[in-house]
Amino acid sequence: MIRYLAIRNLAVIESVAVEFEQSFNVLTGETGAGKSILVEAVGLLLGGRASQDLVRTGEDLATVEAIFETQDGTEITVRREITAQGRSRAFVDGALATAGQLRELATTLVELHGQHEHQDLLNPESHIPLLDGWAGLAPRQAETAAAWEGVRELRTQIERMRMDDRERAARLELVEFQLGELQTAALTPGEDEVLQAERQVLKSADLVQRLCGEAYAELYEDEQAVLTGLDHVWKRVGELAAIDASFAAHLDGRDAIKAQLEDLAFTLRDYGDRVDLTPGRLQDVEDRLALIERLVRKHGPTLADALARQAALEAEQCALAGGSASLEDLEAALAAASTAFLAAATRLSDARREAAPAFARALERELADLAMDRTRFEVRLTRDDSLAAWSAQGIDRGEFFLSPNPGEELRPLARIASGGELSRIMLALKTLATADQPGKTLIFDEVDAGIGGRVASSVGQRLHGLGGRFQVLCITHLPQIAAAGGTHFHIEKAVRGTRTVTSVTRLDAAGRVEEIARMIGGAATTDQVRASARDLIAGTAPAKGESGQGAKAKGESPRGAKAKAR
Repeated sequence: MIRYLAIRNLAVIESVAVEFEQSFNVLTGETGAGKSILVEAVGLLLGGRASQDLVRTGEDLATVEAIFETQDGTEITVRREITAQGRSRAFVDGALATAGQLRELATTLVELHGQHEHQDLLNPESHIPLLDGWAGLAPRQAETAAAWEGVRELRTQIERMRMDDRERAARLELVEFQLGELQTAALTPGEDEVLQAERQVLKSADLVQRLCGEAYAELYEDEQAVLTGLDHVWKRVGELAAIDASFAAHLDGRDAIKAQLEDLAFTLRDYGDRVDLTPGRLQDVEDRLALIERLVRKHGPTLADALARQAALEAEQCALAGGSASLEDLEAALAAASTAFLAAATRLSDARREAAPAFARALERELADLAMDRTRFEVRLTRDDSLAAWSAQGIDRGEFFLSPNPGEELRPLARIASGGELSRIMLALKTLATADQPGKTLIFDEVDAGIGGRVASSVGQRLHGLGGRFQVLCITHLPQIAAAGGTHFHIEKAVRGTRTVTSVTRLDAAGRVEEIARMIGGAATTDQVRASARDLIAGTAPAKGESGQGAKAKGESPRGAKAKAR
């Protein structure tokens, strides 16, 4: 889960730091206040695409940093930086990381659900993967996909073997030329991101080394070093503690403070020593990046795509050159691979048919808790084992059918579900999909699309219940959902001087009443509207300790904390 999130110079956010709770965290504010920017910031930490447009006007660097806590209590610090030129680099626990590594890490920590996912439900191609995920069929699906890849590759090799000699020779010449430049370059995964980060440091190598050296000296080496001065401070505090015992508590933290400062000092020293001042190194990095950029432009659009292209060319070269296999050998291998694929796909298909009714009943129960208590749901699977229908997904085609009202026949979900029903179905599906992953962070942006009234109250109660098993962050415009929150943050945009800034406030009990009253009545916040807000909050009956008055955000005031925001 996300313990701490800090954002600087991202869009309209100048500086915001927020501490979230392991509960149902609600984020509210006027349209355009910047609520979705917080979600976008988390998306950057999860490997999302970075753009120079995200950097606040007039600033050189935007940063997003978060402390994640895993289920076993381990803390992971993730940081993403974006320059005004559009370059980006990421760090995990201080070490450089690629966007791919961030995405891999994200799968264990966070699930981000935006409004576009509602629309994904309208595509039947997305339905079978949802069934597979709930039923735990990922290993069987992976087995089937691998078997299909074997069939597809053998088919390609056979087609190439059947080319006439002239066509094959021309193709082989082209393949060997393209492969030669890739093999000569000797590309490695993530190399471009590592080199871009190194280039950034090398461009300021002298400054970096000087800053590290000066900071290290001021902390550790100089006669007036901070650590030396601290020893004198602790001595005086110890003398005070002998007079007044209330000072003893401050002495308890001295070893930890000293250790942190020493760690910082040694990090500065070592980092400065590692900065490469070798003449020509920066030019070597620039040349290598230029080569990578040229190859990626030709074989990309990413370095990973270029590496995949190299592997494909190597396989094609082997096939065109004849390799050690004759056409008869390849056809025999294809027959065996096809048999293996059909066996794996049939096992997967049988498992889907066995799981589909239970999945449907489980989803109906979830929907009943979301004011769709008489909804009927069905997964309709069609098996087609003809060659044209084979794919990495197997030999099934599937689609969700729905009847939201009694007496209506089941129809394709994509044709009859309203926006509000799609929101609730998505929430129910995500609840089922994460049921065995306690401790994860679930982020819902616009989950309230197309709903209101009693339905909104049901969604709020459901999200509140999810907050008992997961950390839930939800952006909402509906007072019924906001009232169910365990912790409530208000996001506000204002003009200060000539600049627009967004701030985040953690609300106490009185602040929640005012904010929910605003959501109910708009600008006309009367005593009657405030009374309605209190009734709405009371009606959600949040668990004790989840009223938003638990652990405080940094700098929290008794009324409602500015969560270290400007």
